[in-house]
Amino acid sequence: MRRVHGLATYGRGIAAGSCTSPATVAAAMPNLLVRSAMLSTTSSGSGPQFLSRRLSDYFGLSGTSVAAGVVGTMFFSVAASSMAQEVHAKELPKFLPKEVVLYQYEACPFCNKVKAFLDYYSIPYKVVEVNPMSKKEIKWSEYKKVPILTIDGEQMVDSSEIISDLFKRIHPEGTCADAEEEAKWRKWVDGHLVHVLSPNIYRNASEALESFDYITSHGNFSFTERLVAKYAGATAMYFVSKKLKKKYNITDERASLYEAAETWVDALKGRDYLGGSRPNLADLAVFGVLRPIRYLKSGKDMVEHTRIGEWYTRMEGAVGEPMRTNA
Repeated sequence: MRRVHGLATYGRGIAAGSCTSPATVAAAMPNLLVRSAMLSTTSSGSGPQFLSRRLSDYFGLSGTSVAAGVVGTMFFSVAASSMAQEVHAKELPKFLPKEVVLYQYEACPFCNKVKAFLDYYSIPYKVVEVNPMSKKEIKWSEYKKVPILTIDGEQMVDSSEIISDLFKRIHPEGTCADAEEEAKWRKWVDGHLVHVLSPNIYRNASEALESFDYITSHGNFSFTERLVAKYAGATAMYFVSKKLKKKYNITDERASLYEAAETWVDALKGRDYLGGSRPNLADLAVFGVLRPIRYLKSGKDMVEHTRIGEWYTRMEGAVGEPMRTNA
């Protein structure tokens, strides 16, 4: 029962801009997973109800968007034309600490937000993939969610706070032309966009399996956890996604996703980026959250049926190659 209880914290980090853990899902017995997924989520309690919370937390269901986290980070090569654009848009390194370490879940959307920022600002970082079952990699920290970022030994938590703090260190003079607009859309990412993703990536059995296939292949799972998580976890998250639809008043998953994409494109008002000629923190937040699902079926459908594709391609070029220093 210790593992099942451990899943309890899985879904509580979403609203705070952090992820808890999906491997926990893998360890729980299939029948418990399915039962917990169908039970109503409460703000407190113990037992099976917490199982779906854990799943939600790792994948961003409750506040991080399981969907976004589920797919993880997929990097595709950029065409020659995008390379020219990268030279124009990418920020040159101005803040180069000696050691940057990101403790993460590969599929966590909030972790991907932080990585998008580090990549764009050319800050090299080491990744430590946290085992969602034991969390032994972060036992040294009192904070038990991810992302956790350490800068020369200094601990930083909560994706949005991490990004804001780093931005101030890079731009102590403050260079945001429209801070109010940027802040509005950063809140929109955490408060709306992430909630739309999970119901889409777990919309049906095949898409749920597609998502968990990626999660179990790239996460820090043992062989046994990987097998159980793929099938039991996919089943559980399928039912959890139905609860999320009801919670966030989503009637049509794809329509909601397309609407969010179009809302973002409208916010650009014809500009290459919300930040104008260069991405700002809102651009990086949207890109980071969407990057894990971009090449899943839900992400492909989104690009095919909305106008977001051109902006996304520009962002791939602007953010450039990952600055991760370890494989």
